[in-house]
Formats: sequence, C-alpha cells, structure tokens
Amino acid sequence: MSDTRFHTLFLCTGNSARSIMAETILNDLGSDRFIGYSAGSTPEGEVRPEALQLLERMQLPTEGLRSKSWDEFAADDASSMDFIITVCDRAAAEPCPVWPGQPVTAHWGIPDPAGVEGTERERIQAYREAFFALQNRIRLLLNLPFASLDRMRLQQRLDRIGQDGDTAE
Repeated sequence: MSDTRFHTLFLCTGNSARSIMAETILNDLGSDRFIGYSAGSTPEGEVRPEALQLLERMQLPTEGLRSKSWDEFAADDASSMDFIITVCDRAAAEPCPVWPGQPVTAHWGIPDPAGVEGTERERIQAYREAFFALQNRIRLLLNLPFASLDRMRLQQRLDRIGQDGDTAE
C-alpha cells in the first residue's frame, strides 16, 4: 500500500458510466486519502451524457472525465494501484492485465444504467440507482479501519462490500 493516498482504479467494460461515476465519487468523498481513476477493457470513447448530467446535478466536477483503456494503467510508467475494483460483470469475467504492485482487487457489480430501455424517467432512475449504490459502497470503503486491517482482512472487507452492498460492515 502507498504511504500517502491510496490509488484506486475502477474498471468497467465501456468506461462510460459506472466506473466514471465511481472515480468522481471517490475523488469527492475521499480526496484526503484516495485518488480515484477509471478505465475500461473496451472503452466506448465517450462518457455517457446521462452520467455527466447526473454528476453535475450532484454538484460533482466533470471536467477532464474521459473514457479510457485500462492499458493506460497497466503500462510500465503508470501509477501503482493499491486497489482495483470492477463495477460490472463483464469486466470482472475478462482476463485483466497484470497490475504492478499487487493491488487488492474486488468486484462490486452494479447494474448497467446504459442498458436500461424505457422512458426517459426510467433511464434517469437507473443512473440514479447506480450512482447511489456506488456512493454507498465508496462510503463503506472510506470507513474501513485501514490501520488495523491486514491484507487478507482488507480483501475480505472489500469483497463483502461488493457482495452485500449497502449492508456490509
């Protein structure tokens, strides 16, 4: 683990909504102890406008957000990550690059709001649900007693956050 702030990479296939929102939420809530990043295995090349609109409505910064490949973070000159968290099922099942520094990894599956069809209201609601699920899980992450957790217990706690969502302790 890094001595200053924990570098945390959120992965999703397209890097257009969930992982982008997670990066932004972590950088807002945990900026004193964490630096959040996001990437995708097959990036869409743009951030979904619904995700950007929601982040703006939540008064979170959107400047500089972009859809990018996880290759940027697996390169030799990339920052070493402390945590790698997948937020969608497809990225969790894909073979990931070898990450330098042996980061702790976890899967926090969140339904894809971009895949929701229906009325505008239903689509907006899907983005809101994804946002608040990520926000709750990130709050749980931020409240972990890092100083008293060894690597194995930290791994277990991150896994439990992903399995239990809002109810993980």
